[in-house]
Amino acid sequence: MAESKRPAGVKSRFRAMALALEGAEERAHMGHPDFRAAGRVFASIKPGGLGGALKLTPEQQHEAITASPQVFVAENGAWGQQGWTRVDFAAFDVEAVGEALTLAWRNVTRPAPRKRR
Repeated sequence: MAESKRPAGVKSRFRAMALALEGAEERAHMGHPDFRAAGRVFASIKPGGLGGALKLTPEQQHEAITASPQVFVAENGAWGQQGWTRVDFAAFDVEAVGEALTLAWRNVTRPAPRKRR
């Protein structure tokens, strides 16, 4: 179910959800807030505060967009092709965004796969 259409309240909710993840901290990047864990960005609030962005894998991005196309859309260009996914705060869905935020956080906190020799 969609949350309030008021972006300011949704922006606060998104921020609180991101910071509730273990080891998450807020910093700034290119003039807007971002959220990091293990020193890596997993989410951000877009300039203007009307949306956010998440670092998903391309497969996770496809699943999120398929399940909630009103909430998620691929970022433009190479960013989107790498899995960066836009969150529309006007269509904010707490459950869908919470699940996607958790995936994004896991993507930066889990150990990288070991390379085979």
